[in-house]
Amino acid sequence: MMGSAEAQWHLELVCDPALMAEHPSSAEDLLVLYLDAEIDEAWPDRIVAAGGKRVEAHNPYWEKWGITILDPDGYRLVLSTRGWGQGG
Repeated sequence: MMGSAEAQWHLELVCDPALMAEHPSSAEDLLVLYLDAEIDEAWPDRIVAAGGKRVEAHNPYWEKWGITILDPDGYRLVLSTRGWGQGG
């Protein structure tokens, strides 16, 4: 689980083998969080400790502007240093 003390949200990554999706995700199925700041290394460390894995992004854009984490179900989370609406 991750979130920000100042925000009204959290993100929880869960794994339930009994509910695995029938259709596997692709490298472009992304949940992107635009942080508009540097990434607090505690976040990816906590996600990895909970079963996630840091991976290279399929799209070089995300390698430049953030980090990509593969969750236990095979979906990708991008933590982006960019702010929402910033140009490419």
